[in-house]
Amino acid sequence: MNARFRDLLAAEWMKLWSLRSTPWAFGVGAFAVLGVNLNATFADYRNYPHYAQGIRELFVPIWAMRDAFTLGGAMVFMLATGSIGALVIVGEYGTGQIRTTFAAVPDRRAVTAAKTLVLSGVMLGYGALVAAVSFTATQAVLSGRGVGMSIDYPGAPAAVAASALLAPVCALVGFGLGALLRHTATTIVTLTGVLLLLPALVDDRSRWSATLLHALPQGAWRRLTQVGDSPVPVDFPWTTGGAWTVYAAWSLGAVVVALIAVHRRDV
Repeated sequence: MNARFRDLLAAEWMKLWSLRSTPWAFGVGAFAVLGVNLNATFADYRNYPHYAQGIRELFVPIWAMRDAFTLGGAMVFMLATGSIGALVIVGEYGTGQIRTTFAAVPDRRAVTAAKTLVLSGVMLGYGALVAAVSFTATQAVLSGRGVGMSIDYPGAPAAVAASALLAPVCALVGFGLGALLRHTATTIVTLTGVLLLLPALVDDRSRWSATLLHALPQGAWRRLTQVGDSPVPVDFPWTTGGAWTVYAAWSLGAVVVALIAVHRRDV
């Protein structure tokens, strides 16, 4: 890594944290995710004595893991991190600051690469923190009923990692869409449609819809956080390796889209 690119990384780091809204966005997002997950956990804690024997037998690991990373919490997390990723690039286009940036550094690919690296690194740390706190807090509550999971439970580390990596994946998706669309409202609406609405419109009951669901970040996250055997039959099962591939493909695809859009289009 040459000195000039290190300077670009430092500049992008300063841009990200110079906005007063950045710490608030991270804080509110984490608080909302943890609130959703803990709310579900406390509900199970209260109701556990009244659950049927069949549910109790399956509570660990299936229900315990679902409390650690609820679908509602994941959706909030995806929208929050995706929006932050979008605003990293859309904000500069909106204020015109991007013109100053490219005037100082004409190599647009290098600038875009620096943005994606800083965004990915920050989101990786943020995702790891939120995922670790959520898992630890929810399982501590469930331990009061004797049904909490430890991190060394088979499949638990992968589920925590998948939830942590959801942050950089969705942030990069938002970044790619922002670089392509360059309009805040349009980008957020499109992001919401791709990450949240589209998965809600398809299921795994038919091959084509299962294939589409499996190809989406939310579908991959669901598969990766599935610990133990599914309590219901799965018509079109798929592997964790395929789910990790979806994570990688969306991240790489978003970066490629951003690089092409920024390089070829006028400011």
